[in-house]
Amino acid sequence: MAPKIITAGKFQIGGGLPLAVIAGPCVIEKKESALRHASALKEKADRVGIPYVFKSSYDKANRSSVSSFRGPGLEKGLEILAEVKTKVGVPILTDVHEIDQVARVKEVADILQIPAFLCRQTDFVLAVASSGKIVNVKKGQFLAPWDMGNIVEKIRSTGNDQILLTERGASFGYNNLVSDMRALVVMRELGYPVVFDATHSLQLPGGLGHASGGERKYIPALARAGVAAGVDALFMEVHEDPDHAKSDGPNSLDLKDFESLLRIIKQLDDLVKDGSQR
Repeated sequence: MAPKIITAGKFQIGGGLPLAVIAGPCVIEKKESALRHASALKEKADRVGIPYVFKSSYDKANRSSVSSFRGPGLEKGLEILAEVKTKVGVPILTDVHEIDQVARVKEVADILQIPAFLCRQTDFVLAVASSGKIVNVKKGQFLAPWDMGNIVEKIRSTGNDQILLTERGASFGYNNLVSDMRALVVMRELGYPVVFDATHSLQLPGGLGHASGGERKYIPALARAGVAAGVDALFMEVHEDPDHAKSDGPNSLDLKDFESLLRIIKQLDDLVKDGSQR
């Protein structure tokens, strides 16, 4: 059974519709950078014919080190995201870390993201769900895929049925993650669109000691595998200069490789979705 269709403006995901892509720099570095990335990513996605959502964080509250760059903060970050939304004309996804941020963030973002580390925090999940906006839940690295059913019920208890479920790997020993493609099937059986995060799945949490490492070279392989498994959207952190990104550079896709990867995964998605209709 195809999952529910989720709608944000002209953007739709799920229900057997063609693949969508959610992409952008991990954190907002500067306004000019956010606008430049959003414009380039949208242009490339449009050329390939894949619906696109811009993602970037106004604050990365879960950095490894207290001295790590976190972003411009709530107010300035939302100003930048609002400008991206208006000038580039794309839906916005950003993560929320505190209950008292929800009211402000929902004024700008089309999709509110619950970070993986907070997906079990009941009061926080209920607050985000009560926004009435689309909620994208990152599955905690410590959860089995079927455990997401409890989180879905928490969100639905608020009357909000606009849910996306994102797989981003599971803890596999120290400083390592592994992606189990069965998880994508299990979560899709919950009745909501499933997103595969092909970049955070290659993160090495805390792997550099003061920061997380990553294995960028495997992004194309994991992206192809996720799409072949039949996901509804692909989530990727993309940066024009990953080696100098201020957050998650080691597991970010280089912007110059974005369009070529999209062309491959669109072909895969067309094949998978066409086969499922037979």
